[in-house]
Amino acid sequence: MRLDLYNRSTFSRTKPMWVEAIWIAAQCIFVRSQLPGSAHRRLVLRLFGARIGKNVTIKPGVRVKFPWRLSIGDHSWIGEDAWIDNLADVTIGAHCCISQGAYLCTGNHDWHATGFDLRIAPVRIRDGAWIAARSVVAPGVTVGEGSILTLGSVATRNLHAGTVNAGSPAKQIGLRVKSPCDAVASRPRA
Repeated sequence: MRLDLYNRSTFSRTKPMWVEAIWIAAQCIFVRSQLPGSAHRRLVLRLFGARIGKNVTIKPGVRVKFPWRLSIGDHSWIGEDAWIDNLADVTIGAHCCISQGAYLCTGNHDWHATGFDLRIAPVRIRDGAWIAARSVVAPGVTVGEGSILTLGSVATRNLHAGTVNAGSPAKQIGLRVKSPCDAVASRPRA
């Protein structure tokens, strides 16, 4: 590997450096801070271009690389110290839980390339998925609707809908069983 040959010309931050600098300061003061509540975090992320749905909970310590590349659906939770390292788009669906210390990674380096070339790919977390504490989702991975990535696991490839996945790399270990409460909540109201 020759780091002096590293070429970042294929990557675009999409915003000027001054916008990124203001974002870093705002993130430190309002998003990563220990101030209680989510309203100020949602507001600041939206001001910097994030698309955030209704009733989203964002806990203290959350880190977001580029808010303008983030979309979070209604009623989702982002836990303490989660890191959304979004060099590419990260889409989190509705009713998702990204637990404390989870890492959503959209960039890596090509270990075959002499120049350590940067490779980026989006991450998609579909509706109702749960990324448990200290889990990692790798670049280009789609986590299927209602699936679970268990504690400390690493998803290096797509996870099928409604599955439970564990390990490093994560493998399917079961199917997610809906609770009786889910069945009641999904029935149409008369």
